[in-house]
Amino acid sequence: MKLLWKQLSGQNGHEAGLELLEELYGAPLPPIEKAKRGKPYFADSSAHFSVSHTKNHVFCVLSDHPIGIDAEETDREINLNLAKKILSPNEQLQFESATDKRRALLTFWVLKEAYVKCTGEGLTPYPKCTDFSLSDPRVSEIDGCLVAVIEQENPYVI
Repeated sequence: MKLLWKQLSGQNGHEAGLELLEELYGAPLPPIEKAKRGKPYFADSSAHFSVSHTKNHVFCVLSDHPIGIDAEETDREINLNLAKKILSPNEQLQFESATDKRRALLTFWVLKEAYVKCTGEGLTPYPKCTDFSLSDPRVSEIDGCLVAVIEQENPYVI
């Protein structure tokens, strides 16, 4: 897996993401198509990619396996009532115990988004069907953003 990121500096996130993807791929990009539920993929390559952008940053990952990335600025305002709608019972317990509830909710959010980007399932079936941990090692802080990367190494298990 390879990851690149940069600050947007006035660029739009989509264009900046394509630039990072081309840099990671190391050659002109093959055609990009979208799967049934909207997940982008290379039509003529076995490589997998995912892009996420915030108001100030863009992140891109490239892998030999299905992969998903999501990022959120750590200072992003978020309605804490969203927790009741998107967290599983175990995640809700962790959220309620967290000292920094806003950061906890953002952590779960980036994990859930990275997961659906990896699987290509889309947003509908997943919010309360995951069982992530606030200490998940797939989440890191990069330049003021919480970033989750989920890679599916075994095509049958995530």
